[in-house]
Amino acid sequence: MQINGQEYRSVWFEDGRLKLIDQNKIPFEFGIKEYGNYLEVVQAIKDMTVRGAPAIGAAGAFGLALAALNTPEKKFRSYLRSARDELILSRPTAVDLCIGVNYVYESTLKFIPDIPHARQVALLAANEFANKSAAECLQLGILGAELIQPGSRILTHCNAGALATVDHGTALSVIRQAHKQGKNIFVYVDETRPRLQGARLTAFELEQEGIPHAIIADSAAGFYFQKNEIDLVITGADRICLNGDIANKIGTYEKAVMAHVHKVPFYIAAPHSTFDFSCAKGEDIPIEIRSENEIKVINDNCVANPGSSALNPAFDITPARYIKEIITPRGIFAASEAAQKVQI
Repeated sequence: MQINGQEYRSVWFEDGRLKLIDQNKIPFEFGIKEYGNYLEVVQAIKDMTVRGAPAIGAAGAFGLALAALNTPEKKFRSYLRSARDELILSRPTAVDLCIGVNYVYESTLKFIPDIPHARQVALLAANEFANKSAAECLQLGILGAELIQPGSRILTHCNAGALATVDHGTALSVIRQAHKQGKNIFVYVDETRPRLQGARLTAFELEQEGIPHAIIADSAAGFYFQKNEIDLVITGADRICLNGDIANKIGTYEKAVMAHVHKVPFYIAAPHSTFDFSCAKGEDIPIEIRSENEIKVINDNCVANPGSSALNPAFDITPARYIKEIITPRGIFAASEAAQKVQI
């Protein structure tokens, strides 16, 4: 992605350290944080310095590589197992994290007891996972752009851009490619309360790319549906089940239902790592519940009644029946068939 005219990935490994764009500071400040051990990466995932399912999958993969590089040889296997478990538990809903961590873990174990070789393999596997994710996001963007008609007005929710992936994005990869093709698109950017990933991050990425857009309140989407000013909806996903149900940022389900009522196509864009082939249906997905202060407090200022509690689910489930198609690097498929198709 381009930020201030320079190319960046959101997640990369350099000079023995994991480097992450600090997503908590964008758009007001651009900063890069560095990490030298897996416990620091666990915290970065928990506090959402890095966020977005493919991005945390890559961060987790590099976190486990750091564990392999740092652990003493005598404790190598047990230390690696503990690191794997802690990384996976840092955020429970996005399956990419589990897949990325386990990819490095399983690749590394194959070379024990040759520990020096196993350390090298861990880092190679993490880089391979990250590079594959970036390549898949570019490919799904190219394929998905075929769905975008000239002059389309697109609604998206949360941030499914390059910041949420290693590079290119998922939903925003499709939008970027359509823009590059000169399709004269316009994007409605849901603010995405309570952490404002749309208003802060998606809007930032679209501005950097010169893509016409406007931020709207989450509650305003129905207004534009009713006025027939939304032609399609496209979002990313944090987990896709075998039956095509998906988990994504809280508020996605509402947009899918409104799109269904107004006969507007609703699309999901996701790489292979977002599919959970062990999860049959949406109700089986664990939903992360985050701190009530994300709702009640902004910039250390309480913006709600102090004596009231708040409920803060981070994700919701959109059933497959509301999803027209899922855009993947291997093709565009009906939601109910997508998991089977991407395995072929």
